Amino acid sequence: MSDQPDSPRDWRDTVFLPKTDFPMKAGLAAKEPATLDRWARIGLYDRLRERRQGQERFILHDGPPYANGDIHMGHAMNKVLKDIIVRSQSLLGKDAPYVPGWDCHGLPIEWKIEEEYRKKKQNKDEVPPREFRAQCRAYADKWVGIQRAQFERLGVMGDWEDPYLTMKFEAEAAIVAELLKFAESGQLYRGAKPVMWSPVEKTALAEAEVEYEDVTSTQIDVAFKITEAPNAPELVGAYAVIWTTTPWTIPVNQAIAYGEEIEYVVVESTRSFAQIVRPGQPTPNMESYRYLVAAPLLEAFRQRYGVTMAPGTVVQTIPGSQLAGTIARHPMHDLGGFFARPRPFLAADHVTTDAGTGLVHMAPDHGEEDFLACKAQTPPIDPVFAVTDDGKYRDDWLWLGGQGSVINTKFNGPDGPILSDLRAAGALLSAGDFQHSYPHSWRSKARIIYRCTPQWFIPMDRPVPDPAARRCAEEEYILSHQSNAATLRATALDAIERTRWVPEKARNRIHAMVDGRPDWVISRQRAWGVPIALYVHRATGDYLRDPAVNARIVAAFAAGGADAWFDADHQAILGPDRALADYEVITDILDVWFDSGSTHAFVVEARYGAGARADLYLEGSDQHRGWFQSSLLESCGTRGRAPYRAVLTHGFALDGQGRKMSKSLGNVVDPLKIIDESGADILRMWVASTDYFEDVRIGKEILAGTSDAYRKLRNTFRYLLGALDGFTDAERVPVADMPELERYVLHLLAGLDTELRAATDAFEFNRYIRALTDFANNDLSAFFFDIRKDSLYCDAAADPRRRAYRTVLDTLFHALVRYAAPILCFTAEEVWQARYPAEDSSIHFETWPDIAAAWHDPALGERWQGLRALRSQVTEAIEPQRREKVIRSSLEAAVALPGALPGGVDLEELFIVASVSGGATAVTVSHTDRHKCGRCWRHMPEVTEDNGLCGRCDTVVHG
Repeated sequence: MSDQPDSPRDWRDTVFLPKTDFPMKAGLAAKEPATLDRWARIGLYDRLRERRQGQERFILHDGPPYANGDIHMGHAMNKVLKDIIVRSQSLLGKDAPYVPGWDCHGLPIEWKIEEEYRKKKQNKDEVPPREFRAQCRAYADKWVGIQRAQFERLGVMGDWEDPYLTMKFEAEAAIVAELLKFAESGQLYRGAKPVMWSPVEKTALAEAEVEYEDVTSTQIDVAFKITEAPNAPELVGAYAVIWTTTPWTIPVNQAIAYGEEIEYVVVESTRSFAQIVRPGQPTPNMESYRYLVAAPLLEAFRQRYGVTMAPGTVVQTIPGSQLAGTIARHPMHDLGGFFARPRPFLAADHVTTDAGTGLVHMAPDHGEEDFLACKAQTPPIDPVFAVTDDGKYRDDWLWLGGQGSVINTKFNGPDGPILSDLRAAGALLSAGDFQHSYPHSWRSKARIIYRCTPQWFIPMDRPVPDPAARRCAEEEYILSHQSNAATLRATALDAIERTRWVPEKARNRIHAMVDGRPDWVISRQRAWGVPIALYVHRATGDYLRDPAVNARIVAAFAAGGADAWFDADHQAILGPDRALADYEVITDILDVWFDSGSTHAFVVEARYGAGARADLYLEGSDQHRGWFQSSLLESCGTRGRAPYRAVLTHGFALDGQGRKMSKSLGNVVDPLKIIDESGADILRMWVASTDYFEDVRIGKEILAGTSDAYRKLRNTFRYLLGALDGFTDAERVPVADMPELERYVLHLLAGLDTELRAATDAFEFNRYIRALTDFANNDLSAFFFDIRKDSLYCDAAADPRRRAYRTVLDTLFHALVRYAAPILCFTAEEVWQARYPAEDSSIHFETWPDIAAAWHDPALGERWQGLRALRSQVTEAIEPQRREKVIRSSLEAAVALPGALPGGVDLEELFIVASVSGGATAVTVSHTDRHKCGRCWRHMPEVTEDNGLCGRCDTVVHG
């Protein structure tokens, strides 16, 4: 050991401190746009496709958002999650393309254009269709551009130069080609059925276009006088009581349904119920009335009508089976015509005793169950189409003709014309408020109705053509080998079972939806969309099924888009062997869900080859009744199998208190604002850290927690970059020559790698990011880095221990930056560029780190788990001494441990203390009597005075 200097010396210039220009302050909001610009310059996406060419392909097919308005948190969450998955699959070495898309047709966009007309007090129906459609196209195109920039700003990597749009001509041609496949195979029919209808928007709606809100309706009890009762003659003259919350359907009543297994009673009263719903009116003459209701519902009925009078008396009990053949008359029978027809009693399974009176008034125009029950009669009871597309009764309707709108609450209320007329007829027994959930159009927010109109349907239960003639792309999907795939419903249910659902509970949800859904209504009465390009023979009512004609239709769409149908030379399309005068040209518009349900054909198959299927569809849980289902039905109807191998559903983004975001509540969290203030990587990390299979929360406090976690991970990268300053391959040490601590950390890295691979396979990125951050914080920063900082700073550059440490740091760097890249795509690129600054380099070209299986050493892991537990005990024992200022840092601590000391490890280095001795009765800590080395600050026995040098430091400094 050399002589010590006479005066204290500052040894900092001899210490190997980390050096890096990588800043701790992220400044993501300012840096990320520059990174996007560089990615564009180097053609990151296209070059990645070139590098992955020929590798196993992973296709995540993008569900198209509507091109109308700035993105919201749901959009951001969805796109970021998709990007994380695509990048993670690319990291695994797969060719993982991502083609973003937009749904450009349909009601949302058309409604926006109509709003502009309404502001100008113009009628959309007076605008030439081509002009209106052009405005819709321009509107969609504008928002595609805006949303594209917003999605790119999130760091979503994809083919933004060539996205798919349902309004592109080739897409519209493909959509109509898919429709014509259904037509050629006989899987279309036109029929009149009740469908969900928006009187405001004047169109049928799909289930996915409907949302439910709590409303207050008027509930009424109405008396229908019984005129015939062959199995219970004593009922003649009594009144059948029906209960409804939709008074506007009474003017189209055609029958009364009962339950054969229900017990009914006749209750007698000496006062007309019709006169008591308006207290204060003159008291009527006393008269006896008899009313027929279900026995289990009698008390509820009494409570509704008995507000101002005593209840009546039960005079008779009748089993439901005896009501067969009973006839009643409509309360407005005096109007004649339709209202004078007999109202038969029909046995129906849907009649229950859950609410009402056990007698259900039947309006086949306005209810699916009513329609089916009436259709089953001999002769069938047909709809009368009394309500027009804007929700009013036809002008020629005998009762309330030309009036409405039928869903208006005042029109149905106590002072409205329906109740007033029923009251005047002596048929209104009660009226009151009723709160319940009711369907609304999700676009206009207006109530909808069920309305029977002629529509086009894809049947769910009609046997499909010989499936043996339609061989699918994969052998296991040859329909001829599926005995249960005789109908579209059966095929779809079978496909659901063959598909991976994430989370698994989603399987039951979509299974129940498909199992119970009615026929698919594919027609809409709108202007903007793909027309149902069919020719219907006027004499037979059959639509034309001619492959040659269909080919000409598809060619016309490919050349001129959907507009071509409205301007077409239909005689030329039909050909010389048919006369146009014999055919009706259908101009209804396809359900927009058929558009998006067909995207697998013109995106996945068109780009990746016939028979190609998506490996994953990923959308919000509401798409079980939307895109997931329409895609399933479309593909099952044309290909006999699902268009996807796996489906992932995520929840919705709520505010920090778990409330639905709403402008009226003022709790909307704007992703664009978060990006502008904090950067996209913070938002991406939040998405990854949530349990997104359920609804998730986001707010200031939650984002603050995310930012804190981000800072810690960023600090880990900054340390690695600084500690690896000047590292070269010549410095590497073989694993076999490394100290035990380094080999233990490699063992931990191998465990992390296994966990991250499993999380990636399960699409559980909350598990992924938690494992990554826990490893960085607990295993590295608080343990490995803490222990080895002395070696890094103070060992000689060529010291084998320091070289081993730096070798492991290099391994950690290459692993962690890759692991982080799918989630923190901007930060990982910044870290990579800090070490490899070439313009055309990118972390996103790299693949999953190569972790040697031999690094996994369970015995070593178990030994060091015990040592870490002992280290925690020592740290816990030191802390009180630091608080009491007995010692200032752990380096001043002399530690005594109970029992014998573990061998094969430098405990002073492990605990970062001055000395460790054994044989104590408990872990004890005292102040060391050793002097501190002026360079490494360790208290060593060979240091004779403070600021002197220990043996190691003296050798490093003086050689």
